[in-house]
Amino acid sequence: MKIGILGGTFNPIHIAHLRIAEEVRDRFDLAEVVFVPAAAPPHKPLAGDLPFASRYEMVRRAIADNPSFSLSDIEAKRGGKSYSIDTLRAFREERPDDEFFFIIGSDSFLEFGSWRDYAGFFDYCNIVVVERPGAVVAALDKALPIAIAPEFCYYGAEKRFAHRSGYSIYYLEGDLLDISSSAIRELARLGRSIRYLVPETVAHYIKEQGLYANAR
Repeated sequence: MKIGILGGTFNPIHIAHLRIAEEVRDRFDLAEVVFVPAAAPPHKPLAGDLPFASRYEMVRRAIADNPSFSLSDIEAKRGGKSYSIDTLRAFREERPDDEFFFIIGSDSFLEFGSWRDYAGFFDYCNIVVVERPGAVVAALDKALPIAIAPEFCYYGAEKRFAHRSGYSIYYLEGDLLDISSSAIRELARLGRSIRYLVPETVAHYIKEQGLYANAR
């Protein structure tokens, strides 16, 4: 089966996350998209220090009505810093016959060269780069880390860079929903409405639990 993997802090999960997952699922005919909340993000501190359990619960509520979406707590169970390469290795061990599509925003892909063992990603998965507001990648080949750029061939008709491993990088253009978790946290802190930015079940949870009320 073809499986999407969408990681993130989901602090909180919002409509743009869900739309990205759905666009990739539809574009690549995926059987499933697995949401993987980060337990301990390695690149920057978690804003508000919100517990994993709260972020996991928000994702669970957000995807509950979509049978093509699922949720994994693999990074919390593993402990330590939540490096994506370790998660990919674990998925490969658990599901050796599946083909994985790792979903990443264009803003994150521009920093891909700083990720742990980034070259090793192509031992395990395809990468789908989804265009995000303020981070349009005009030339994907120029955004590739220099050390691995020679390992790719470009196929213009398919708009993909094929790695010598057989996996590929795809760049997915589409409707850019300019929604950010930081803006939602600020609205929640001010007691303002976050309706239509997050699923209704998530908005209720944030209000019930008083999340982000003291965020800075």
